[in-house]
Amino acid sequence: MKILLLGYGKMGKLIGELAEKRGHKIVAKISIDNVHELDSLDSSKIDVAIEFSQPESAVSNIIWATERSIPVVSGTTGWLNEWEKVTGLVHEKNGTLFYASNFSIGVNIFFKANEYLAKLMNETVGYNASIKEIHHTAKLDAPSGTAITTAEGIINNHDEYDHWALTEGQSQKPNSLKIHHERIDPTPGTHIVTYNSAIDQIELSHVAHSREGFVKGAVLVAEWIQDKKGVLSMNDFLSFEI
Repeated sequence: MKILLLGYGKMGKLIGELAEKRGHKIVAKISIDNVHELDSLDSSKIDVAIEFSQPESAVSNIIWATERSIPVVSGTTGWLNEWEKVTGLVHEKNGTLFYASNFSIGVNIFFKANEYLAKLMNETVGYNASIKEIHHTAKLDAPSGTAITTAEGIINNHDEYDHWALTEGQSQKPNSLKIHHERIDPTPGTHIVTYNSAIDQIELSHVAHSREGFVKGAVLVAEWIQDKKGVLSMNDFLSFEI
């Protein structure tokens, strides 16, 4: 498989290393420093683009690949305010976009457990839910995409909450699910859901020990996506429901 890396930070480098170990070829490694090289690439020689860049680059990266009929696997977070625009183009071009806020298999099991727990807690009185996420200081967006997906899992399954809000810098309205974020090196990613009451506390957490789970998941998805069309997610890849 011939892979274009859109974004060549820590994640991009690790993805490239693992992909090559699995016998794939990296056609090009594009970062903000050499983005001009995109125009000289032969898109017919690219099987898939793996996009782990920055929020300000993700949309243009995905559009560039989609307009050239290159399937895209994207893990960049912080750009979903333009989701409709991007996915509209993917459908118009009969293209392929696989987006996940987190490619770790363990995190996606955590997402499902979070949804199930929210359904249980929806039938229980006296508990207040909150989310805490911790990442390394190089992570620019807050809250993390994983925290947002976690929040959506609660909001969609618990009647008390209809939106999320950061505990820092955002007004707290009724029915607000609070998200607290911290940036501490070298934390790869920690997410904790807490249901607190006057008599006890319930917690569900996922703690990443390294980036290995994210990297392996992204490469496995790139291999799987080759004959697929449309806008896809980890639910399609893992094919499990609660």
